[in-house]
Amino acid sequence: MRLQPFKLERFFVPFEFTARYMLGGSDSESVNIGDLLALEPGATEQFHNHWLGYTEAPGAPYLREEIARIYSATAPEQVLVFAGAEEAIFWYLNAALQAGDHAIIQTPCYQSHLEVARATGAEVTEWPLHFENGWAMELDGLEKNIRPNTRLIVLTTPNNPTGAHLSHAGQQAMVELARSRGIRLFFDEVYRELEHAPQHRLPAVCDLYNRATSLGVMSKSYGLPGLRIGWIATRDGEIFARLQELKDYTSLCNSAPSEFLGALALRNRGKLLERNLAIVRHNIELLDRFFQRWSEAMTWVKPVAGPIAFPKLKLPTSSAAFVQDLVDKQSTLLVPGEVYDRPGFLRLGFGRKNMLEALARLEAYLKAVP
Repeated sequence: MRLQPFKLERFFVPFEFTARYMLGGSDSESVNIGDLLALEPGATEQFHNHWLGYTEAPGAPYLREEIARIYSATAPEQVLVFAGAEEAIFWYLNAALQAGDHAIIQTPCYQSHLEVARATGAEVTEWPLHFENGWAMELDGLEKNIRPNTRLIVLTTPNNPTGAHLSHAGQQAMVELARSRGIRLFFDEVYRELEHAPQHRLPAVCDLYNRATSLGVMSKSYGLPGLRIGWIATRDGEIFARLQELKDYTSLCNSAPSEFLGALALRNRGKLLERNLAIVRHNIELLDRFFQRWSEAMTWVKPVAGPIAFPKLKLPTSSAAFVQDLVDKQSTLLVPGEVYDRPGFLRLGFGRKNMLEALARLEAYLKAVP
């Protein structure tokens, strides 16, 4: 297996921890360990006494129980915990695909969806979203790409980087389409539960179809990327068994402190989500006003879920050059669309508290553009 460089991660290396303002992040505002431990009486003492031996390879039973509470028809025994979502994506695609298979993958997307799928030897067809259509997930285009050897459809909803979200009717139609053809579904749901209004929340796909898999992680909606805890939830027994075998070759088991803190966070996920949603809702109002003021420089499709958007740059420069100049002059970081093979666009994150200061830096830069 030969993988191409991960454009997003290579882009971040010189900037992510040196730029003063991160305006291109895809996660929510994080907390420290003390904040987490304060959520429950006695948690600090329990954490100090937590055993640092090997953990169970599928994930601690108490953690899998908490993860399963997110779902309605998926049991703890159908949850497998990984070292973040990236490891889960890598092994799922290797378990589900092989040479001679065909997969349909929604784009733009997190690069590993495409790159790992191609590296398995499978043929990949992209199912693109378009700015001109409001990043709508149009199922007609999806169905036209299905072949007799189509084994898998991969979707991110809410989408990274566009913020697009599948509708309830669209999700049901996709499930029925996949079920009628015996095609597996892999839904990257790492932003699930961060819908800006309750009516937009979809059921987890793993609860709707026994050949569907849901991807979850502590990083995005809950704002805890430092825990490096992700998971797959599925009632697909064949895939689940293969994933258990494959995980033995990478992380094998998970970090014991991270499992403890992850379970603690999930027991209190309502509090974390309420906090992060308040930040997102506040920031999206700031962005509404920003895009009204700067409509000649950039325009966006306002998302209904998640903490990211993918506005279109209207200035006579490349998005890569714009981002580089912005970070050089204002120490403020956006993500250029080039890393998603969508030049002319910018990934903008609005899940963090310092949005007002970051936007002020961006506006100062725009005012100085000739």
